[in-house]
Amino acid sequence: MSLFNDLPPPTTSGQEKKLCNSGKATTSSDSNNLTHHHTKIFPDSLPPKLLPGTSQASQVPVSRKRPSTDAGKNVKHEAKQQKLSNVFLATLQSYVAERKGERDDMQDAHVLMDNCTQLFKQLSSKISRVAYFAVFDGHGGSKASKHCAERLHVHLSQKIPKSDVSNFDKEMKRQVLDSFKSIDEEFLKEASTKKPVWKDGTTVCCVLVLDDTLYIANLGDSKAILCRYQAESKKHVSIPLSKEHNPSNYEERQRIQKAGGSVREGRVLGILEVSRSIGDGQYKRCGVINVPDVKRCQLCSNDRFILIACDGLWKVYNPDQAIQFVLAVLQDNSVQPPEDSNKTLENYRFEMACNRLASEAVRKGSADNVTVVLVSVHKL
Repeated sequence: MSLFNDLPPPTTSGQEKKLCNSGKATTSSDSNNLTHHHTKIFPDSLPPKLLPGTSQASQVPVSRKRPSTDAGKNVKHEAKQQKLSNVFLATLQSYVAERKGERDDMQDAHVLMDNCTQLFKQLSSKISRVAYFAVFDGHGGSKASKHCAERLHVHLSQKIPKSDVSNFDKEMKRQVLDSFKSIDEEFLKEASTKKPVWKDGTTVCCVLVLDDTLYIANLGDSKAILCRYQAESKKHVSIPLSKEHNPSNYEERQRIQKAGGSVREGRVLGILEVSRSIGDGQYKRCGVINVPDVKRCQLCSNDRFILIACDGLWKVYNPDQAIQFVLAVLQDNSVQPPEDSNKTLENYRFEMACNRLASEAVRKGSADNVTVVLVSVHKL
């Protein structure tokens, strides 16, 4: 059984072919070409891992005859060389834009760490780069979102397993879940000592990057997507990296009702819009939980950027529309940095795309706070 909600890799050609376990493509214009991605959105199991640049069929033995020792060594050597030729290490550059919208104050928070390797001291030296990006959509105040922004990565850095453990994936997921449980208990303990008691809560959507493997943990209705170029259709498509938690979802509603709560007009007790969160102590006895959905995705050379945003963006943009908006700015030759700017053209355009997307969400009627994080992906 798969420990993470992985999805099949993209199909590319030549030595650019990578093992990319990621989400399904959701571009509506490509729906005819991507039908196979829609049959199983979150599979529980995956086929055996393949060597980069190979197909599953190519790994099926064609002969029952046992190869000679020399032949076996040659096969291993060729496989090793193929693996080395396909190593992909991306440079990551993050950008953020925030807008209050029609709210009186800003309750969102975010964290951008393009390289925080030194913070994760217990990781094996085999991991050459750690990055961390997160958006926290606060409600009922900003205390929970700010607390998570200050503390979640600390919990993760202390709990993340060493890469030489016997089952890294199993331990990784266990420690991510434990980190969310710990920070929720930590915040609720502090909130309970205040007078009046803090009632703040927050969603969490974070992406932890180990070399070129993304570990995405999501709690609530914020969302992360990946923009990937699809060679077959010669188009950029959106890959969902997270799963939303809304009270109107059947499984979420069943859990809430079993705990003694109720869902009215798509809200817990007719008030709370999300079914999972950090904080919200008054709703924890009603079936609101702190268990995130955890996914894993392998970056490849066809990936362009990661987009993480709170629901203030997703109320007026779907994933396809969001990536097309960003791509339009990146490809707009009229977008040029000022002469006295020390930013590269690409950095300037990503920054402009991030800011324009947040501003356009407000202009299109999003009354909520809007936080948009863009992370550009480049091959070294």
